[in-house]
Amino acid sequence: MSKKKISQLVHRYADAVVHKDSNQWISTWAKNSIWDLGNDRIIKGRKQIQEYWEASMENFVKVIQTVANGDATLGSERGIGRWYFQEIFEKIDGKKGILVAHYQDQYISVKDEWLFAERKLCIHYKEPSGLTGDFNDEAN
Repeated sequence: MSKKKISQLVHRYADAVVHKDSNQWISTWAKNSIWDLGNDRIIKGRKQIQEYWEASMENFVKVIQTVANGDATLGSERGIGRWYFQEIFEKIDGKKGILVAHYQDQYISVKDEWLFAERKLCIHYKEPSGLTGDFNDEAN
């Protein structure tokens, strides 16, 4: 049952991205969480994470995030997981592109609800939608 709750958490996160629903999106994060976006972009704390996400989303007309596959290993109060996803996006400057990545996750159970304690973004591909760029072989 708990793995199903993690899957629901990941999908609720993606749905919030699609709808630019800040309240739904931040509800997936624990109070003292960490969002690691790579390149020394590490945001700590729920409030700072939400502010960063809202500012980032202002750059997009539309983002469609779909979850591909993933799995989680859970203990009684903590767990880890990996979830692959894809984003197709259009920015306000008219540029369109694709992001193919996965998140390395850490979860925490808070009042019988699983939340993200940490999400580390690992990018496999981020370029124009014509797939003209190179894939990142170093994304783990």
